[in-house]
Amino acid sequence: MLPDPSGLSGLRPSFLGRRAPAALAAAIPLLLMVGLFILFQGGATRPPAPSTAFPTSQDPIEVYFTAPGSAAGESFRGGPDAVLAEAIDRAEESVDVAVYDFNLWSLRDALIRAAGRGVQVRLVTDSDNILRPEVAALEGVGIPVLGDRREPLMHHKFTVIDGAEVWTGSMNYTLTDGYLNDNNLVRIRSAELAESFTREFEEMFLEDRFGALSLADTPRRTPVVAGTQLEVYFSPDDEPAARLVELVLEARESVEFLAFSFTLDPLREALVERAAQGVRVRGVIETDQAGNAGSELTALREAGLDVRLDGNPRNMHHKVIVIDGSLVITGSYNFSTSAEESNDENVLIVHSGDIASLFLIEFERVFDLAAP
Repeated sequence: MLPDPSGLSGLRPSFLGRRAPAALAAAIPLLLMVGLFILFQGGATRPPAPSTAFPTSQDPIEVYFTAPGSAAGESFRGGPDAVLAEAIDRAEESVDVAVYDFNLWSLRDALIRAAGRGVQVRLVTDSDNILRPEVAALEGVGIPVLGDRREPLMHHKFTVIDGAEVWTGSMNYTLTDGYLNDNNLVRIRSAELAESFTREFEEMFLEDRFGALSLADTPRRTPVVAGTQLEVYFSPDDEPAARLVELVLEARESVEFLAFSFTLDPLREALVERAAQGVRVRGVIETDQAGNAGSELTALREAGLDVRLDGNPRNMHHKVIVIDGSLVITGSYNFSTSAEESNDENVLIVHSGDIASLFLIEFERVFDLAAP
């Protein structure tokens, strides 16, 4: 059995801030030495924290990456879940969680503490994982839990706190995803974005609408957060593949992608087209998924693209595209037909060179470990 981070020493991680993109080349080797995860806080450059205390920043966008093989990864403490648990501990009114899989005790305990303070806590999860003891523990203190009760996946990984901030990305709330797999977790302080994610949550939790029953009614599609343009899409109702293809076809210099699963023909065709026009296209695909039916790996390589198989002995679980070093696509949405047509998913697009630089650091780390 894997150890639980909440039952260890209780130490909290130091953070390394980055100003990007100017220090990108120098930052990559330093990242590998740090062995924790990266925190983006409004573009500020910060040294490793001198103590184990969390920063008290109120910056609008923060990005966290897991660090498999690092001190945090090996001790199962100090990962992105610790920061999310801290945010839940500060919740005053509500915490809504929609996550495919859940077994992190740090988050279980934080949600139970929140409920004990009178905070409204609600959970939607995939029915395949609803019998986990950690989920039962939430139900045991009166936290309402809903499963999707269907074959396609409720594949979201997001949390909305107090209708004011959203946490999303590729990371399930599990020990494996938080400490052994490659993942990202993004925090956005925005009531507008929270409104859209809350609508998606309540569509499932209150209206029992999953998959094909979902409505294309996202209230705030393109919020601006502290001058940064965001876009949010939910599948299958918003059909995000068309927007992803559109953005890739607009690339002029470079496209980097990290894909746990890649079976979307239109996206593959867009990447090949841009490469044929001289755009540098590089990618990494999760090894365990690359041989599945419909995988685009062979077609991408035959077109001459530099696409590698990941080097993590567990899973490279990102679903990321970086375009021209100026925007990032992330979220729960694999580049697959299932994600587009039947699963409940989210896509977050961040138009920011600073955020893109952080994801490029992570891309280069994963790419360097991958097999050509």
